[in-house]
Formats: sequence, C-alpha cells, structure tokens
Amino acid sequence: MKILSNADVADLLPMAEAIEVIDTTMRGVSDGSAQLPLRHVVPVGGPNMMGVMSGSLAAPSCYGVKLVSLFPGNPDKGLSGHRGAVVLFEAQTGGAVAMMDAGLLTAIRTAAASAVATRALARPEAERLTIIGTGEQAEHHLAAMLAVRPIAHVHIVGRRAEKAAAMAVHAGHQYPALVITHGTDVQAGIKGADIICTVTNSATPVLQGDWLEPGQHVNIVGASMAAKREVDAQVVKRAAYFFDYRPSLLAQAGEIVEGLKDGTLTEDDLSIEIGSVLAGAPGRSSAQSITAYRSLGVVAQDLAAAQHVLDRAVAEGRGQDAAF
Repeated sequence: MKILSNADVADLLPMAEAIEVIDTTMRGVSDGSAQLPLRHVVPVGGPNMMGVMSGSLAAPSCYGVKLVSLFPGNPDKGLSGHRGAVVLFEAQTGGAVAMMDAGLLTAIRTAAASAVATRALARPEAERLTIIGTGEQAEHHLAAMLAVRPIAHVHIVGRRAEKAAAMAVHAGHQYPALVITHGTDVQAGIKGADIICTVTNSATPVLQGDWLEPGQHVNIVGASMAAKREVDAQVVKRAAYFFDYRPSLLAQAGEIVEGLKDGTLTEDDLSIEIGSVLAGAPGRSSAQSITAYRSLGVVAQDLAAAQHVLDRAVAEGRGQDAAF
C-alpha cells in the first residue's frame, strides 16, 4: 500500500489537473458508469460528525472509500474542517493499494468541481467574482475560478469583518494583479458580480434569489446536508439550477428537500446533472440567464482525484510503501 501525506496531495494534485480529472469524472457520473451509494453520516458529539463515502468507477477503474471527520470548529484552531483518509483498492484482485490524507484532497476536488461547472455555465467574459465565506473552501475556490475565467476583481464577504479583511490581504499577496475588496454585506457584495461562490457552513440562507442579477452564475457549495441551507428557494426558482448527482440532491440539499416538501418547489424547477451538460446537453441559454450549480460532493470525485494522485506518486516515486 502506498501511504501519501497532505504534502504529497498538494504537490501531485494541482488545481489545473484536478479540474480536468473532475470534468471527466462527472461525465461518467451522469452516463451511469459510476456506483455511488449515498453518504452515510454518524454523529460524534456536538456539531461534529463522521462521513463514510464509498463507490466505484469504471474510468479510471478503481473503487474505494473516504472516511472523513467533519468538525466545523477546526478552522478556528488552524485545522481543516475535513480530516480523514481516502483508501483506494485495485479492481483486479481487490487489494488496498493506497491511503492518503482526505482533507486537502476534499478541498481541491470540491473547488475543481465548481470550476468545471463554471467553465460550462458562466459567461466566457466573466471577470468579477464574489466569494461568500472565508474558510478553507474560499481560498481554493479563488484558485479554481482563476483557472477557468479571466477574473480581475474579487470581493470577499465574511460574517466577521476581520476574517474577510484577512482573507483579502492573503489573496492580495498571492495574486497581486487582482483588485480585491471585502465586506460583510452579502446583498451589496454580489452587485455587479459575474460569478458568486457560497462556501459557508450556514444553516440558514445567506443568499436570496431576489438579489440575483441577469447573467450571473452561482456555485452553491458549503451546505452539504439537508439540515443546512446557504440559499433560499427563490435562487432555485430564478436560476437554471444544475447539480452534481440527482440522488444526492434530493436527499441532501436543504433548499431542495425543504422546498419539495412544503410545495414551494417542484422537480420542474431543477435542471440536469452537470455531467450531462459536459456531454452536450443544453446549459446556459443566453447571456442574460442566471445559472446555478449545486455541489453536494460525490465520492466519484474523491476516488478519481485519489487515483490521479496515486498514479503520479508511483511514476515519481512519492509516498511511503507499507505492507498489510
């Protein structure tokens, strides 16, 4: 078994490569060539929980499991909110062939998935980005959006002013050519934006559909369970609303679960999986359309990203070999 650290993942899964891996993977998700049971979540005290995600892919041919702890208080301790491991198996004899850190891999693949959707759905000339949230995913989403659109101006919105300011300073050091502003008002912060990314841990909507403007694209990322909602039902109503995997959407997207239950939404308000758009189905209908991509994060993304890391590690002699 190859053991790969967080540093190995950082070196072997650059954002540009991750985006192409996820693009291919999401096509496979939508053509039915992946087996993806819904995520199993176990409470482990307070707001903390452990998620178990298993699945198999036809291309690349692999299967495996992600075991990840979700600790929302970790960022305040300087730690990732997602900590755990991905274990890969090979399809010929069923042996476990790799184990790697899940925290950074999750962060990169999630942002890469938003980049894939943005590349497919946002207007090509989109240059103004608003990121709502200041945690780990905010940083990775900035890198991901820069990889697929000519971003020139970034606005950071944070619940706490000091967090938004700190992220703006950090991003300015990383990307000195960008114009970077920050604030705490979401409605004001999305005015004039071409792309909006919500990457918060909020249980109640931070983005309202009535605030959206023609031509905008929204990536809805942070709320990955039915009890949480970053956006209200009006976002779904106003936007052409795409998503990663329909079974996950109907079980885990809070705005959809609640909207379908109380009758404010119907399945006619939902569009199609992003993999179908990548394969040629209609996406954005006009420059004035509002589009949204709902990311729940499917294990196919983790497995494909992990396999990419493993392939590079073997080729480059990275990681530690262990026998079990």
